[in-house]
Amino acid sequence: MHETIRDYAARQSELCRRHDTISDDLFVEYGVNRGLRDVNGKGVLTGLTTISEIISFKDIGGERTPVDGELWYRGYKVNTLINELMQGELGFERTAYLLIFGEKPDAEQLKEFSTALALCRRLPTNFTRDVIMKAPSKDIMNTMTRSILTLASYDKNTADLSIENCLRQCIQLIAEFPMLACYAYHAYNHYENDDSMYIHRPDKSLSTAENFLRMIRPDRKYTELEARVLDVAMILHMEHGGGNNSTFTTRVVTSAGTDTYSAIAAAMSSLKGAKHGGANIKVMEMMADIRAHVSDITDRDEVRAYVARILNGDVFDHQGLVYGLGHAIYSLSDPRERIFHGFVDKLADAKGRSRDMEFYEIVSEEAIDLICEKRRIFKGVCPNVDFYSGFVYDMLGIPMELYTPIFAIARIVGWSAHRIEELIGMNKIIRPAYMSVMEEKE
Repeated sequence: MHETIRDYAARQSELCRRHDTISDDLFVEYGVNRGLRDVNGKGVLTGLTTISEIISFKDIGGERTPVDGELWYRGYKVNTLINELMQGELGFERTAYLLIFGEKPDAEQLKEFSTALALCRRLPTNFTRDVIMKAPSKDIMNTMTRSILTLASYDKNTADLSIENCLRQCIQLIAEFPMLACYAYHAYNHYENDDSMYIHRPDKSLSTAENFLRMIRPDRKYTELEARVLDVAMILHMEHGGGNNSTFTTRVVTSAGTDTYSAIAAAMSSLKGAKHGGANIKVMEMMADIRAHVSDITDRDEVRAYVARILNGDVFDHQGLVYGLGHAIYSLSDPRERIFHGFVDKLADAKGRSRDMEFYEIVSEEAIDLICEKRRIFKGVCPNVDFYSGFVYDMLGIPMELYTPIFAIARIVGWSAHRIEELIGMNKIIRPAYMSVMEEKE
């Protein structure tokens, strides 16, 4: 019997492990930072940007000192932007305008931008049937990425790299992303789970958050609080500096001179990774595992004992990680989590899930204490925004398959802003250097 390709790959993989393993000592010897980050988590500078800034350390008395995290969009703190929203006002579109165009919109500019998005909330004729509903998958990110690349075939100016054309493409994709996500999920749910299919068209008078809830729910209904919490979640996920993996991917691919659809598809491929946009799913899986193994989720001692076993790598996924805690940049606090916490509280109270909220807080507090106790921490540990985002989506009745796509629906705004900035301000292909430690052979 002939060996299958799977068997062949399994057998040959040992050669890859043998020849592709690089000793930690070599990174130290040559001063090369793994993942472009030093031992303190500080990233290697690879570019300049005017779009956003993340602050987690400040120079105090000549020393680099950890401080509460700050996230700035175009010169404004993100918490200020959210606090400025009037009662009942949703801010996704207003914030998207700021990030893309570099300044806050006045009433007329916001109306024009919202109208432009509304007009773009449609897909090519039969696109849903011919593309999205074909070969549906549980992996909605993959389905969306396929749709993004296919949309290039419907664009007569795909390869035109003028700023006007790329901006037009970015605005269209921002508007189309909620449909790509919702319709992909409904196709999967129908064909793979044998459930009913709902293809609700977006309402031009509604916001991005409202339209997402309208399209994903069978009855198209939602409350003002539900839309508000989802809107805030998307504002907080919209942008996070040029150094995050998917945004850096956008800039690298853009610098090569590729089209908008390819650049955004590359960013999608980055975001879907469990170490990036898929983190909130790992949090949900971990919390479900803790629930299954403790008899009382309000008993701190019992929860602490099980979390300690997770940290030791004895249970759950045996990785020794408590997901949703810690961040590559933030030390004392993640400003997004600080802002989001209050909205999560309100939604949990409205949904009768305050006990679940208490459980999340217990896990966070006990895990942080254990991490600081058991491990050498250089910069502190704090909950990040992903610790609560999955819980919020669960309270909103959003299927887990859509957690990372929601992140994408928000983050495409940041990707678009960085793509435009890369095209205008850099105009040079990004080409980092790798040092060869190859052993020479005769």
